[in-house]
Amino acid sequence: MTGRFPIEDVSPVVSCGRYPAKAVVGEVVPVSARAYREGHDALGCNVVWLGPDGAARPFTRMRPGEPGQDRWHATIRPDAVGLWRFAVEAFGDPYLTWQNAVTKKLAAGQGAAELANDLAEGVRVLTAALDLVPRADRDRVREAVRALADDDLDLPRRVSAALDLADLLWEHPVRELVTTGEERTLWVDRPRALFSAWYEFFPRSEGAVPATVDAPARSGTFATAMERLPGVAAMGFDVLYLPPIHPIGRVNRKGRNNALTAGPDDVGSPWAIGAAEGGHDAIHPDLGTPEDFRDFVAAAAEQGLEVAMDLALQCAPDHPWVTEHPEWFTTRADGSIAYAENPPKKYQDIYPLNFDNDPEGIRAEVLRVVLHWVGEGIRIFRVDNPHTKPFDFWHWLIAEVKKVDPDVLFLAEAFTRPAIMHGLGKIGFTQSYTYFTWRTTAAEMREYCEELVASVDWMRPNFWPNTPDILHSSLQHGGPPMFKIRAVLAALLSPSWGMYAGFELFEHVARPGAEEYLDNEKYELRPRDWDAALAQGRSLAPFITTLNRVRRDNPALHRLRNLRFHDIDNPALLCWSKHDPETGNTVIVVCSFDSREVQWGNTTLDMPALGLDWHERFTVRDELTGAEYDWGQRNAVRLDPYLQPAHVLTVRRPAAPEPPQPAAPTAAEPEQPTAPDLTVEDVPADLSGGTAPTAPADKDDARWTS
Repeated sequence: MTGRFPIEDVSPVVSCGRYPAKAVVGEVVPVSARAYREGHDALGCNVVWLGPDGAARPFTRMRPGEPGQDRWHATIRPDAVGLWRFAVEAFGDPYLTWQNAVTKKLAAGQGAAELANDLAEGVRVLTAALDLVPRADRDRVREAVRALADDDLDLPRRVSAALDLADLLWEHPVRELVTTGEERTLWVDRPRALFSAWYEFFPRSEGAVPATVDAPARSGTFATAMERLPGVAAMGFDVLYLPPIHPIGRVNRKGRNNALTAGPDDVGSPWAIGAAEGGHDAIHPDLGTPEDFRDFVAAAAEQGLEVAMDLALQCAPDHPWVTEHPEWFTTRADGSIAYAENPPKKYQDIYPLNFDNDPEGIRAEVLRVVLHWVGEGIRIFRVDNPHTKPFDFWHWLIAEVKKVDPDVLFLAEAFTRPAIMHGLGKIGFTQSYTYFTWRTTAAEMREYCEELVASVDWMRPNFWPNTPDILHSSLQHGGPPMFKIRAVLAALLSPSWGMYAGFELFEHVARPGAEEYLDNEKYELRPRDWDAALAQGRSLAPFITTLNRVRRDNPALHRLRNLRFHDIDNPALLCWSKHDPETGNTVIVVCSFDSREVQWGNTTLDMPALGLDWHERFTVRDELTGAEYDWGQRNAVRLDPYLQPAHVLTVRRPAAPEPPQPAAPTAAEPEQPTAPDLTVEDVPADLSGGTAPTAPADKDDARWTS
């Protein structure tokens, strides 16, 4: 505790201030703190904040929260990428102290003589305020000072002008005994760090020609992969993620389906990086030249797609680093270099780096590689298995890269223990893969998402229903409706989501005994006829396109902080909403987890979370079907997985009716005075019952949605 007033429990703070909290440009960031003072004098709080350029922004006044808790709240909206600094200030507010005292004394019937000292104190406070309020308001303050000092006025007229300044002096307070809390930091990324839609494909499969009896297989190239870009963009994705594009090792190369022995035509895993042609800064010659890669990145940008590259810090046995820097690897007792293992899995085609033998050398080389690709126009890296490398290395590397280009983003591919996943977010990773794939019931998904919302200041989730390594059993056996279900959950729960190519074709055949694709594309070319599938109705692409359109068109879906769950009486259903207070945009989703049976449920909506009062009714439009329904707090839903397994509802509040216009008076009918319009607030509490009821009185108020 330092300073005149205690300031405690400031938020957002990550690891006691060791690391910056996270936000994106334009995001409304809540700031809160606990602050209090002795006695009965009024306390005020505000946030002071500085941008990355060091320039101070106008301070933001904080409002008190729940009475008796001494918690103060405000929001700030950063407008530039970089490191922001903020602090909470507490101060004595002499105007509020004066206002409270005078109001109570007037209510108690005290006169001018008894309030003489209070009137003089008001003059002092308002005189100090003259230098703080805008020029346009200074005459109001001067008039209030004159009135307070005028003994010829009756008491109500002396104080009324000063009491009317409450709003003005809230925004421009007189501050005394100012106490500044500890400075905190906030790293602000570009908006894509929070809101993005990813699509993963292997360039070598696009335009590839499978082997025949007469000819070997022929790899796709960057040029042939360009032909797939319009299809990806048309589905509404904005990030195109490429697995490693580097030369692939020949030593210990894996064959199809991870076979230990490769055939002469097997292409190997792109994650076995490095061969005679080069390492992490080189391009596989089958894909093309560096100029071809630049053309591909430019063509993607023309389609509205940003290319993300894989950063996999591991090497094939014939990577140039193995011979040039053998100290960068682990040598076993028999003198051989240790390959990667995750028992019982063995990766004989991959040597992991050992960061302890020559940490400075490895750091310098990895930084050089990353900045090489930044120079080629890459601003997003999907990092392979970051949890298997030292955390201090990542903390250093990400900071160094952002010194060069603060727009660079890093996605952590870390399916590991929760503390490690959260730790990677804290030390600088922009986004993280999650356990989304393995949350297969409504209760599990709700609990997990609530955990993620609580972690929003340091960990941004990216939900993927599938990856080249992960084909969950729910997709293997759930049929086409399950693909829709998982897409709805991924795309509309999280602001960022992604899918691996083939998901839209309902690819679901697994290697026996594994949650992994049979004929895995990691180890072979896998060309697909996208156009034929679409023409024949075998593609989920139109549905994916709709989901991404809904995401793009509804600003409420661009955030995670606003995710709220609502009660529904069927455990097979999940109901959630997102509401944007600024635009009023609200989306409600009800999704089934059952891909085989029709499910019914009854919602009980948390109306204030939707920006509505408990009694209000509103219109919802289902963005999947175009149907409209009349809704209130309680609603019944029916979801048929073979039609649509979810309702994706945008909310439209009814327009307030225009007051009726009185008819013009006639000679025979003289104009009559009209009674003033009454609101609930105008009705005495003993007649209206106080506030509006918290729920409809009759359950029959519900409206069926289908």
